[in-house]
Amino acid sequence: MRVFRGIPEHADAATVLTIGNFDGVHLGHQALLKLLTGKARSLGLPAVVLTFEPHPREYFSPADAPARLASLREKLLLLDAAGVDRTHVCRFDARFATQPAQAFIDDTLVRGLNVRHLFIGDDFCFGARRQGDFAMLQAAGTQHGFTVESMPTLSVAGERVSSSAVRDALAADDLAHAARLLGRPYSIAGRVSHGDKIGRQIGFPTANIQMKHRHPALTGVYAVSVEGLAAQRIAGVANIGVRPTATSNGRARLEAHLFDWTQSCYGAHIRVHFLHKLRAERKFESFDALRAQIALDADTARQWFADNPDRLQA
Repeated sequence: MRVFRGIPEHADAATVLTIGNFDGVHLGHQALLKLLTGKARSLGLPAVVLTFEPHPREYFSPADAPARLASLREKLLLLDAAGVDRTHVCRFDARFATQPAQAFIDDTLVRGLNVRHLFIGDDFCFGARRQGDFAMLQAAGTQHGFTVESMPTLSVAGERVSSSAVRDALAADDLAHAARLLGRPYSIAGRVSHGDKIGRQIGFPTANIQMKHRHPALTGVYAVSVEGLAAQRIAGVANIGVRPTATSNGRARLEAHLFDWTQSCYGAHIRVHFLHKLRAERKFESFDALRAQIALDADTARQWFADNPDRLQA
């Protein structure tokens, strides 16, 4: 998949397009992307996604913005896996937020991307003050020669599949329900970086992933499987949160202790799959107390994997 920052002034080819934030690329997104790629293949055109960075809600209300389910890199990896040919990442800033709906149609859809078929969600609005809607796009399509198709809401067991529903499930520690909405266990991917080596000092070395955003969608201690270091996933225990015993900077970090793994993994890009919550994150009175609790967490996670051997590859 090719990735572009922004929209070209003039398209070099016609496209089949969809537009959205695609946070988490849940089952509803996947159904939309399947329609997109199928239509693109039938027309012999590239399947193209237009997405935004930052999330519009992060721009309008940064203090109240929802937790991200995926970083931009993770989202792009998931779009690539879904068969998308090109993704345009459009910067959501004051200029874009105040752009009239008609200008978006003219500059982005017609000139910039030369849309021939457009898929949108059933609640899609666009332009300043959300003035653009499905009817406006249909009228523009008649004028400029493209068709517009609305993707109906996808439901699982009577519930609308949405990024908000996934966040709610994770916040409620219902990993199974989040997995049903996503079509896979919730995971976080990132590059392993050097940390402060506290885990190594207390006998539990960890792979450290610096979080891109301050507020993760879930916090606590989990039984996890880690992908990206060996042919098979590696079982482990992970803490995601602000590490109150070790630091007071409030910066979220993901740390995973991998069972029976002794090799260096600095610089590797790994994916941590969250399978079972063990406990909430909390502050301990000493590193000795933290060491004892991590040992208990590791034993509990090992037993969970022994009781659920099929979940290691879930």
